[in-house]
Amino acid sequence: MAKRVYITETILRDAHQSQAATRMTLEQMLPVLDQLDEVGYYSLEAWGGATFDSCLRFLNEDPWERLRILKSHLKKTPIQMLLRGQNLLGYKHYSDDVVDEFVRLSIKNGVSIVRVFDALNDVRNLETAMKAIKKYGGICEAAICYTLSPVHTNEYFVKLAKTLEDMGADNICIKDMANLLLPYTVYELVKEMKKVLKPETKIHLHTHNTSGTGDMVNLKAIEAGCDIVDCALSALGNGTAQPATEPMVATLQQSDYDTGIDLNKLLPITEYFRGVADQLKKDGFLSEKVLKVDINTLIYQVPGGMLSNLISQLKQQNKSEKLMDVLAEVPNVRKDCGYPPLVTPSSQIVGTQAVLNVLMGERYKMVTKEFKSILKGEYGRLPAPCDSEVVAKIVGDERIITHRPADDIEPELEKYRSECAEYATCEEDVLSYAVFNQVAVNFFKYRLAKNQGVDKDMAANGNKVYPC
Repeated sequence: MAKRVYITETILRDAHQSQAATRMTLEQMLPVLDQLDEVGYYSLEAWGGATFDSCLRFLNEDPWERLRILKSHLKKTPIQMLLRGQNLLGYKHYSDDVVDEFVRLSIKNGVSIVRVFDALNDVRNLETAMKAIKKYGGICEAAICYTLSPVHTNEYFVKLAKTLEDMGADNICIKDMANLLLPYTVYELVKEMKKVLKPETKIHLHTHNTSGTGDMVNLKAIEAGCDIVDCALSALGNGTAQPATEPMVATLQQSDYDTGIDLNKLLPITEYFRGVADQLKKDGFLSEKVLKVDINTLIYQVPGGMLSNLISQLKQQNKSEKLMDVLAEVPNVRKDCGYPPLVTPSSQIVGTQAVLNVLMGERYKMVTKEFKSILKGEYGRLPAPCDSEVVAKIVGDERIITHRPADDIEPELEKYRSECAEYATCEEDVLSYAVFNQVAVNFFKYRLAKNQGVDKDMAANGNKVYPC
């Protein structure tokens, strides 16, 4: 029986986040937004993730204004964003009132679909965001962070999918951020999920093509009943980004899974983005390395971004020769702290601790504050029990949290509103400040100088007075 498969296009967010440090500007997007809107995508992923940080920190753009302008052009196609649950778009837990307000304003300013995830798959860290998404009329796409470990079985993921559906999720996203899923594994996983989920609940697959398996993973998932897959137009597709859109459309043409997308509509858009990619290369943000197949992801289960970070840390310490030792230590550290999926922020926490263990010559002789916090439950419930000896050595007699971490956070919205009153011109500014504090203040100062008619070059120089 024919079943249309839908595509979410990621070129406006994850494609350039994965390949070019999230440096695509709104100006570079504008010329083809109307054409993208006519393609017939399920959604355009265009906001959230690292775009918010990058707009404020590097591009001198207001992320909220970017969203509004995107919405003014994308009249037919829903805008999708990525949200880190209780972490929003930052790197720590925020109070419930801040999470609720952030979701409200995201939807008010143009977001239709919110993909929400927690790095530990702790559903308690998704409760507030999911309720807010539903309350303010958004489509709630709850994501499962896929990883491999003795506890992360297909049965585990199927049970988690059903829990998220019961919590109100409209879609379930399998978020394979490290490209660890293999074709026949995803076939069985989707089949099992389809058995327990309601017919109206869509399954949405997100993978990358780092290890070269992404197209096959997408195809087998579709054959198993997956409703939507993430793809990126080939100008910024494949490699560390998502599998390319055009080959997926061509593969499914005239099959039972035809996407309904006309390839001829994609070609001029791809050609335009090739020019954008060339500019990103010229500016030093896009390297050919991100397009090469790297099977290390499957061998070490280390995402590409995490691997780059480990290499950088060792290089700074003049210990590059220790890379293989660190890669061997990563699974040990991950086991010791309960097998967290390796995604922001847990990937940074585990990776940095593995580097310290190797360089110090003694495991856990030196421990980061964040690693201690993850052992104490301050990031949420870990998938498996931590190593008791490691906990005793690092945590000692200190209290371990078993409740939802955000329960310890008093309402913060009024505090943030007061702190940024000098610069905030609207409620959206308060949320920018809440999530990125000084980075947001630097942007507010730049914007103020620009609005007061200061020469643009002077404004840019003035912004450097307040380093991020």
